[in-house]
Amino acid sequence: MGKNTIRSITAIGVLFCLLWLIGLGWAVGQYYAGQPDKVPVKNTVSKQVVNNKGLTIVALGDSLTRGTGDETGKGYVGDLTDEIKAKTKKQVQLTNLGINGQTSDQLRKQVQQTEVGRQIQKADMVLVTIGGNDLFRGGQGLTDYSSSNIAAIEKKYLDNLKFIFEQVRKNNKTANVFFIGLYNPFIELDQGKEMSKVVRHWNYDSAEVSAAFPKIVFVPTFDLFELKVNDYLYSDKFHPNSKGYRLIAERVASLLTW
Repeated sequence: MGKNTIRSITAIGVLFCLLWLIGLGWAVGQYYAGQPDKVPVKNTVSKQVVNNKGLTIVALGDSLTRGTGDETGKGYVGDLTDEIKAKTKKQVQLTNLGINGQTSDQLRKQVQQTEVGRQIQKADMVLVTIGGNDLFRGGQGLTDYSSSNIAAIEKKYLDNLKFIFEQVRKNNKTANVFFIGLYNPFIELDQGKEMSKVVRHWNYDSAEVSAAFPKIVFVPTFDLFELKVNDYLYSDKFHPNSKGYRLIAERVASLLTW
């Protein structure tokens, strides 16, 4: 066999080998292109991150919003935040704007502040406790709860409450708002039964104001403290203790859709 023939056969062999390798590479590529479950690991993870949107909560009001009396320092706002995190596995951003001793007059002014309005605007959920300082007035309400005095105080309070809700809705039309009703910390005192009547009436009227606004929910708490009030009060016999705040947080959580 001549040299030229050998060279020709060798060249043809090399050519066929190259064509086979190219064909193999094309076939492997086509195979993996047809297997979508092999590829999108990175895309799946990023999609989960995008869908796992955080939740922004803004809390407004008085010392109950601050959690005064809770040995853990959380209050019902902190307890509720922890439960939301555990149930939804979402990041929760909490802004607590509560002020100890705040009345509805003062909260009315607070919600008109530019920065407070900006915080409300970003919220997915707004929590509100207000009214206890209007009604009880540091204990003075126990000795001064005549019908005429209470009626005048309540009228001003309800006007403030309506304005507060209007301001919240002006800044944020879609956030769920949970307004926490009053309990009677003095239920076991001599005037306790009379004060309970006042608190129940006060709560009823507050709930009526809440009902006039979309997605503002009145959360009753009177029944939670009615039977064993001292078990759920702090040493000052006014604010809830950690157990009392936990009851309030559970009541709010029961109204949430996870």
